[in-house]
Amino acid sequence: MSLPALSLLETRVLGVLAEKQHTVPDTYPLTLNALLAGCNQKTSRDPVLEASEAEVQATIDRLIGLTLVVESSGGRVMRYAHNIGRVLEVPAQAVALLTVIMLRGPQTVGELRLHSERLHRFADISSVEGFLDELAHRAAGPLVVELARQPGARETRWAHLLSGTPALPAHEPAAGSAAADPAERVTIGEIVALRAEVTALKSELAGVRATVERLARELGIAEG
Repeated sequence: MSLPALSLLETRVLGVLAEKQHTVPDTYPLTLNALLAGCNQKTSRDPVLEASEAEVQATIDRLIGLTLVVESSGGRVMRYAHNIGRVLEVPAQAVALLTVIMLRGPQTVGELRLHSERLHRFADISSVEGFLDELAHRAAGPLVVELARQPGARETRWAHLLSGTPALPAHEPAAGSAAADPAERVTIGEIVALRAEVTALKSELAGVRATVERLARELGIAEG
């Protein structure tokens, strides 16, 4: 199904439900109070929110309308569970990656592997990259995008597209990178080469100075 762009609180609710399914399975599906606490959690969240109970309940109702959340009336209170994998038609590994991005914001591949450890244990970095590539090239439309590497950063980060195109520019392939900031394309090898060139130039300049000083002495020219 085609989904509308989700709000920050909507992705936060989905992320909390998907996270708690694995981290506190004994209390999942979640009550409204537990979901509210997870949305306003101060750790492992970016940005930190201060949503009200009414806001979270209204968000749940909208997500139920999109079938992204399902409710159950077991016990004395209503409980809620996510339906991300079925609606988006993605495997559990992909849901784990989306969950981390929804809760923590754009992440590098290494951060995604580390932070998704309790949701799904990826064998290696290449496994994470494989699922990200699948999410970015879905026939039904991409769910993640690789962002351009920021100045001073060693790796690119990945953002979800459930809320529309992120504000940060998307990563461009090498063939179309001519318009990018050259400073963002400098590699470690290039830095090493530049340093070696500077060292060689300094040595050459020292030799020139020594020659000038020798000629000045031979010609009896006083140094200025």
